[in-house]
Amino acid sequence: MQKKMILNNKKVLIPLIIVLTLILFFLLGFLFYQVNLQPVSKESKVISFEVKSGDTMNQVIANLEAEHAIKNKLVAKVYAKVNDLHNVKAGMFQIDTAWNTAEVLRHINQSENAGQNQVKITFREGIWAKDIAKLLEEYLGISQQEWIALWNDEAYIKTLIQKYEFLDESILNSSLNVKLEGFLYPETYFFKKDASKEEVTETFLNQFQKIYEMLKADIQASDMSVFEMVTLASMIQYESKSVEDMKLISGVFHNRLDINMPLGSSVTICYALYDAYKTAEDCEVNNTIDSPYNTYIHTGLPVGPILNPGFEALKAAIHPANTDYLYFMADIYGDGTVYYAKTQEEHDANVRKYLHR
Repeated sequence: MQKKMILNNKKVLIPLIIVLTLILFFLLGFLFYQVNLQPVSKESKVISFEVKSGDTMNQVIANLEAEHAIKNKLVAKVYAKVNDLHNVKAGMFQIDTAWNTAEVLRHINQSENAGQNQVKITFREGIWAKDIAKLLEEYLGISQQEWIALWNDEAYIKTLIQKYEFLDESILNSSLNVKLEGFLYPETYFFKKDASKEEVTETFLNQFQKIYEMLKADIQASDMSVFEMVTLASMIQYESKSVEDMKLISGVFHNRLDINMPLGSSVTICYALYDAYKTAEDCEVNNTIDSPYNTYIHTGLPVGPILNPGFEALKAAIHPANTDYLYFMADIYGDGTVYYAKTQEEHDANVRKYLHR
């Protein structure tokens, strides 16, 4: 009798456990679903998001997750399917990271929200201002010459000095190739096709402002002005292949500056040559060129930035590695490894070993 009761209890208990387990899984799944529908951030931040012509909803959702606009692509796919949100529109969308997944998906399913009158342009770190101007000509139809003219327009530059704390009278130097060189922050931007030259320029500067705010305290604690930091960072960017090399090369430059030793950087010759520059060899053989950018014949920093550096180069300029190195050279015929030396003799040995083959 007792055995029969135990068997009967098991018959009741097992289904009950199964039911409770299913309920638990359902509740956990529902909780997971609800949590991952929530915004990725509590703080409002508008980001630009591109939907390309021909993108499927699944591709768009994967891209939204990659851009940190939604929390979970699986949950987003389920929501889109349940709510029949598959009529995605091509274009540029402005999405707030404080929106939940439902708001994001519904936003990109509305044709009126697709900014068809925009272009996306990526500017690499270390790009010259004249090459930025060339890309802008290609995408926006305003000639390269017009951009350079604006970026050298003293009256316009003075209005920018009043507007942006990081700009000062240093950029009015008549010896500069491009007065805003160094401050056109390299990033991916979305521009209206009919944007004015001033609007585009100030988009670059607004992004630089954000970077400046991140580094402001460190700059003020250093013995460098913003202009000097950007000038040094531009050299570091040009000379370096990695973040670690940026710090070490910055250390070399700082060590030379401390003892009033010429920086002797061939990349400044490349910029001094400007339109005449063709190959790296040009920079090596023209190191006597009469130019305020020439760091072989002039001590201290060049007259101004030689390109537009990124964040890591800017940071390295004010946070150099603490070393005794005074020389460096890159194995341009090999894997690009940078070799450092404390003395001229050590440096000459590196040159013979890696460059004279």
